[in-house]
Amino acid sequence: MRQIEIYDTTLRDGAQSEGINYSVSDKLKIIKKLDKLGVHYIEAGWPGANPVDNEVFDAIDYDSLKNAQIAAFGCTRKPNIDEKDDTVLNMLVKSKAKIITIFGKSWDFQVTEALNTTLEENLNMIKGSIAFLIENGKEVFFDCEHFFDGYKSNPDYAILVAKTAHQAGAKRIILCDTNGGCINNEIYKITKAVVDAIPSALIGIHAHNDSDLAIANSIASVDAGANHVHGCINGYGERCGNTNICSLIPNLQLKRGFEVIGDKISKLYDTARQIAEISNKSLNASMPYVGRSAFAHKAGVHASGVRKNSQTYEHIDPSLVGNSRRFLISDQAGSASIKERLDGLKFVQNVSDDDIKKIINEIKKLEWQGFAFEGADASFEILTMKVLNQQPNFFNILGFRVIGDSITLSDVNRRTISEASVKIQIEDEIIHTVSEGDGPVNALDKALRKAIVEKYPEVANFKLDDFKVRILDSKAATGAPVRVTIESSDGLHKWDTVGVSENIIEASYGAIVDSIYYGLILQGAKSLVKQ
Repeated sequence: MRQIEIYDTTLRDGAQSEGINYSVSDKLKIIKKLDKLGVHYIEAGWPGANPVDNEVFDAIDYDSLKNAQIAAFGCTRKPNIDEKDDTVLNMLVKSKAKIITIFGKSWDFQVTEALNTTLEENLNMIKGSIAFLIENGKEVFFDCEHFFDGYKSNPDYAILVAKTAHQAGAKRIILCDTNGGCINNEIYKITKAVVDAIPSALIGIHAHNDSDLAIANSIASVDAGANHVHGCINGYGERCGNTNICSLIPNLQLKRGFEVIGDKISKLYDTARQIAEISNKSLNASMPYVGRSAFAHKAGVHASGVRKNSQTYEHIDPSLVGNSRRFLISDQAGSASIKERLDGLKFVQNVSDDDIKKIINEIKKLEWQGFAFEGADASFEILTMKVLNQQPNFFNILGFRVIGDSITLSDVNRRTISEASVKIQIEDEIIHTVSEGDGPVNALDKALRKAIVEKYPEVANFKLDDFKVRILDSKAATGAPVRVTIESSDGLHKWDTVGVSENIIEASYGAIVDSIYYGLILQGAKSLVKQ
């Protein structure tokens, strides 16, 4: 069975999507999820392009990766300089990534107009840059930027670029539809020409979706002999996005019979939703394979047919990609998905089928309110413990209040300070604390920690690392419900919690309380409140 490699560029090309701004923590979490999914390569960013990417390459736990290899991205040297003097190449060498993907021009128009150099010098740049990286212990992949447009303009030169990169030692030659304007018959024809011209090379495809054909174009390239495909989770990417690997993988593996990621394909649904949540993006419900509505049946005829035989209105078994069938007018839900998530929980035990039904009913109720647990595993575990009456009771919340006040420090410097008060009960003691913070969430977090630190000194180690807000109904304007997701840590562990309310302060408080509860559970704290 022919193996097709998946090269994920969510953290580089996908991060160029409008509205996406990954932190170091975001990138590290996504790397873990992509590795579990079984992709073969993860392009983690461009060393030297920004401080986040620099930190990411230092922070990656390379030895913990079980399936994927990390790649760093960059470009060939500048025209008319020595490789050792090129800043980009030297940053790539310094990165801890063993695989380096660099792009170079393969369209003669781009060489003369964008680079303002000669066609010969462009070849020297490609040859010299690849050799320099190899000499410094790196394995090199080469992206032939604008290859398909370049081939249509000057096929001989485009092929020469690919041959030059291959002869210089590049292990993968990737043909890029950079502008995303080609259609699949062109992609097939041109890929086949390259495969025939360089039979010893392993050819790849990097497609953009500007004509809504990135998946079709990637499959056409594979049909023509490519064995390496670039793409992003959920089709993220600049302009109209990149090849959506959430659709590409099942199309290649389930429809065409190629070996791609094996049985890990069952993790596709969860991975898509989790990375969407980390990206602070709504996952399109109608997205094939991984959308919430991909296997949802509303029409009576459809529902009746599926109940008799799923093949009447489903092209695959949804469980193959980790999704589940939904009947929009019935009580049926995805118990299999819940069971799978429960298997990975740390603190939930002895869950019966009746318990699962209770959990599903509670999740349905909360999802209706706007909760989403895909990127908030800690809140999901706390919810499950509550439903099963297994949650320790560390403190009782009696109330809270937040006040914002603007203080003028000078004529040129204004600072807004929030004040929060919290009232809780631990054992028979009522504790009332007040704290100031740089914002309402910070003030609330400080006030709650201050209230419980004497009884639970463990909270002194807890840290709020990230805070995201999602408007759930843009039509409701300022009255819309909001979902707040918080990432916390204690120096050893990281966990995510969620809160939902029309009041952003209340939503934040809910996420904070879950965060502290989960942190105390992780630390093995003893409940001081009678059940």
